[in-house]
Amino acid sequence: MDIIKTLAAELGKQEDHVRNVVTLLDEGNTVPFIARYRKEMHGAMDDQAIRTLADRLAYLRNLEERKGEVIRSIEGQGKLTPELQTAIENAATLAEVEDLYRPYKQKRRTRATVAKERGLEPLADILFAQEPDCPVPEEEAKKYVDPEKGVNTPEEALAGASDIIAERISDSAEIRKALRNFFIKYANVVTAAAKKDPEDTVYRNYYAFSSPVCKVQGHQVLAFNRGEREEVLKVGISIDRSVALALVTRRSVKKPDCASTALVEAAAGDAYDRLIFPAVEREIRSMLTDAANEGAIGQFALNLKPLLMQPPVKGFVTMGLDPGYRMGCKVAVVDGTGKVLDTTVVYPTYGERQKQECIAKLSALIRKDKVKHIAIGNGTASRETERMTVELIASLGSGSGVSYMIVNEAGASVYSASKLAAEEFPEYDVNLRSAVSIARRLQDPLAELVKIDPKSIGVGQYQHDMPEKRLSDALTGVVEDCVNAVGVDVNTASAPLLSRVSGLNAGVAANIVKYREENGAFTSRRQLTKVKGVGAKAFEQCAGFLRVPESREVLDNTAVHPESYPAAGKLLTLCGYTEEDVRAGRLSELRDRIKAHGEAKTAEECGVGVPTMNDIATELMKPGRDPRDELPKPVLRTDVLEIKDLAVGMELKGTVRNVIDFGAFVDIGVHQDGLVHISQICDRFIRHPSEVLSVGDVVTVWVKEVDEKKNRISLTMKKPKA
Repeated sequence: MDIIKTLAAELGKQEDHVRNVVTLLDEGNTVPFIARYRKEMHGAMDDQAIRTLADRLAYLRNLEERKGEVIRSIEGQGKLTPELQTAIENAATLAEVEDLYRPYKQKRRTRATVAKERGLEPLADILFAQEPDCPVPEEEAKKYVDPEKGVNTPEEALAGASDIIAERISDSAEIRKALRNFFIKYANVVTAAAKKDPEDTVYRNYYAFSSPVCKVQGHQVLAFNRGEREEVLKVGISIDRSVALALVTRRSVKKPDCASTALVEAAAGDAYDRLIFPAVEREIRSMLTDAANEGAIGQFALNLKPLLMQPPVKGFVTMGLDPGYRMGCKVAVVDGTGKVLDTTVVYPTYGERQKQECIAKLSALIRKDKVKHIAIGNGTASRETERMTVELIASLGSGSGVSYMIVNEAGASVYSASKLAAEEFPEYDVNLRSAVSIARRLQDPLAELVKIDPKSIGVGQYQHDMPEKRLSDALTGVVEDCVNAVGVDVNTASAPLLSRVSGLNAGVAANIVKYREENGAFTSRRQLTKVKGVGAKAFEQCAGFLRVPESREVLDNTAVHPESYPAAGKLLTLCGYTEEDVRAGRLSELRDRIKAHGEAKTAEECGVGVPTMNDIATELMKPGRDPRDELPKPVLRTDVLEIKDLAVGMELKGTVRNVIDFGAFVDIGVHQDGLVHISQICDRFIRHPSEVLSVGDVVTVWVKEVDEKKNRISLTMKKPKA
């Protein structure tokens, strides 16, 4: 198999671009570095396209390696034929390779192996060959009666030969492949309640469920898989046995009028019922689960990116509230840089008197520290805490300018109990650390969320059911892409944030923090090479993603890579600008001057490709820019709605909190998020909500239905007709 050609065809990319990416990956370059600084080599693929290519590259290389192992194993048995070798080499999937290898694989002790030990394989060979001169099975079987080997009668000999034939039919790669394709097209997934009189559970929709295998949805697969594990559901694959068996029989019976035809047909039926159907059923279930997992992981990653890339609310003193009942509400006030100013604990849920004491205490802190925003964790007791916050803001007066926002606190408790949090805040207990984290999540979501295992952030469905390593790899890739897209201030970033930068790891990140603590702030990018662990390769990979605002070199605070500094200087000269113009922001006409000179000509004279030149121009026009600043700002509130305040048809602004297969959950300022079903997102047909919505989107919705008893809110994004 030509892996480059295969990848290019699968991904719809040019072979040269694919070959270049493979070479760059093999040379140890990171995905963010390749995506950002080698665009000419790969046709401007984005991070996700390169990660997809890398995943498929790993699969295809593993496939080729497995083919080699299988060929060597069969060759070692002296059974490799040119036809078999060609079939293995042309196999497109691991499943096909394993099908071809099945007859030669060492098996555990089966009925067929017992029959072979009793000397019945020659009888099976004669009967399965179905030659014109095939003997009558009952007569031929008499020759193999041997009590010493455990074959006491002709019937026992025929039964053993049938077992061998059934296993051969089961081991046929052609039959397996044909039956697998048949199941995918025509089989149904069926589920039922495990108990005769089932209780009303979240799995009620699957107590009598059936769907074609080719149409079942990923979220349905994950749901009934979990129901099966919890012993609430029974799950299986249903197919017309007569049609499926006919498919097996047609490929097993060579001569319809042969003396052994009936025996072979019976063996085919045994093979189907006892060996093939259970195996194919497992394969189909596994295939559906793998596809559902990949879909869910992909959606998780899709949701995580906009969550991490939420616009920060920078530079304001922020109060973080970590709500709770028994332990009270933990409070932390941090300044505009995230430094802790004050902490306390209040008890707004203990009663009216305690709530008023809480309001008084927090009002004093707000005035003392000049708090501008309040971040409330969305966990236990957040509803009561939000009500208290609205009263608090009202008590401050209309001119206070204080507002609040509900913050997703997923993973905050995990972080607050971690070694990292203990090192960062040794003077605070676990509960107060989580309040600090909640406040900082409003100020800079990315910088705070990188401290938490992305699996704990919870913006997906069934994440606890996913293959852990696959989920971790996918989400880690998203975090890295986000961190490197934004860039990191090398003088203020925490070690966890630095560890996500291209080319750096936890050890080198810790060394960078240690270096600046011992030597003061970095004053140039080149100074990074003095840090232990930052060699030539690491510097190449990380330099463009690290910002040094304190540097006298203006380009050190941009995404321009040091290797392109000469090109940037040449571009400025060609267009009649100086570095002072860059600092003063006087490059508004840069694009027009490039266009007037000719893009291709300008790039050539600068010694770079057009994509790189355009990236340099973008950075020169807005040095130190944060791409998150261009996104819609988060919704900050001063009042709260109750579910009882909602009415059908009411128009509201909300923030998308989660996107799943069947819709999206939207925060509309009520404690309970409302669901916009996929059918209510837009007027045109969409296959998945992610085609239209992303986590963090601010949307207009209308209340469609409210169920106070079940605490459910149905929303629509389709404007009701007047």
